[in-house]
Amino acid sequence: MQKIWAEQALLADGWHRGVNIEIGADGRIARVAKDSPGADSYRAGVLVPAPANCHSHAFQRAMAGLTERRGEQPSDSFWTWRQLMYGFLDRITPDQVQAIAAQVQMEMLEAGYGANVEFHYLHHRPDGGAYDNPAEMSARIAAAAETTGIGLTLLPVAYQFGGLDRRALGPGQRRFGNDPDRYARLLEAAGQVLAALPDDAVLGVAPHSLRAVDPASLADLAALRPDAPIHMHLAETLAEVQEVQAALGARPVEWVLGNVALSPRWCLIHLTQMQPQETQALAQSRAVAGLCPLTEASLGDGIFDGVAWADAGGRMALGSDSNIRISLAEEMRQLDTSQRLRDHSRAALATAERSTGRRLLEDVARGGAEASGRGAGGAGGRIRAGEWADLLALDMDHVDLEGLAGDTILDSFAFSGDSAMVADVWAAGRHMVRGGRHIRRDAITAAYRSAVRSLREGA
Repeated sequence: MQKIWAEQALLADGWHRGVNIEIGADGRIARVAKDSPGADSYRAGVLVPAPANCHSHAFQRAMAGLTERRGEQPSDSFWTWRQLMYGFLDRITPDQVQAIAAQVQMEMLEAGYGANVEFHYLHHRPDGGAYDNPAEMSARIAAAAETTGIGLTLLPVAYQFGGLDRRALGPGQRRFGNDPDRYARLLEAAGQVLAALPDDAVLGVAPHSLRAVDPASLADLAALRPDAPIHMHLAETLAEVQEVQAALGARPVEWVLGNVALSPRWCLIHLTQMQPQETQALAQSRAVAGLCPLTEASLGDGIFDGVAWADAGGRMALGSDSNIRISLAEEMRQLDTSQRLRDHSRAALATAERSTGRRLLEDVARGGAEASGRGAGGAGGRIRAGEWADLLALDMDHVDLEGLAGDTILDSFAFSGDSAMVADVWAAGRHMVRGGRHIRRDAITAAYRSAVRSLREGA
């Protein structure tokens, strides 16, 4: 039984001082009480839920900083960036994927995330042929999670076509592709891989997008794991909206609302191209909006309407997507400041009861628990008995947190802070970050350096 005593803790019903948390051997919170610290208690300054990172493509971490030059096209966009990414994939090996994923997961933990939802579409050899184990690459993501101790939700991606006209996959996409039978076998093999991880590991399903799978197959894909998370990219770019509208006679969100039985286990990623009525209706469907503000800004996707979404009762979670920068604080900041820039406002997502930082942290912790399968039916993402012990302790000795209490701590973390404020992180009770540093940082970083050295030669 682990014991943590926090000077301040954000519990399910608000802030409290002098809180004892007991964590059982199963990784769940066994008891929460207002007590004096015990002699064997680990002491924390302020303790809050550690959200799940709801959307990651781990291998793209090795590309960070390599795509900021203008190409031969008259303008640069998501689509020209994608071509650079495809070229990068021609060389990456399973060993490199494992090392890169471990670095990503370590950085997530050090940023304050307790879990990683890996939207994993790199399945095959560079020529598109299968590895001997169809889940070879999934096994590498799982091996990384075993090293880092992060909570893992693995989403093997279904990717069949190069567009809504059902054109064949192009050269850069050969490593992604599966027909329905091959995908079902991959999913089964991935489940066997995850069986070796702790009990909080989750296997879900991820149709890549309306462009990459037969839209009529979404119900069949969802049925492969009927109680698990199902994630899909949706309404990310103007070109995607135009392609879907031309092929299906409706905008992407409009089509999904009319043709998919949405529920809280659905997480729709990006949603930066929605009309007001779509935002309202999709929020009310109880699907989670999986937002990646730093990547969406980097790729010029657009601005998710967080104000309208939240006002309509929508659930949201945060992810790092391309992993160009892994920072919970900065994702929170980018989400709110993008609303301010668009609307000429301040404290866009604050309410009368909760400051901006607190609302963001609480909402993305709860939405992330739903999206990652770490909490169902609105449970998860809170510090209370029965929940996974996904916990984040902030460093109250940090100069910018000096003398603060309650909501103002989280405002300072989100708007003047960064990962340097993170002191400790527990993932399902596994105490992986201590004093701001992952307990296996040196070995993980050494392996990452070796992996990316050859990938980046000549970049």
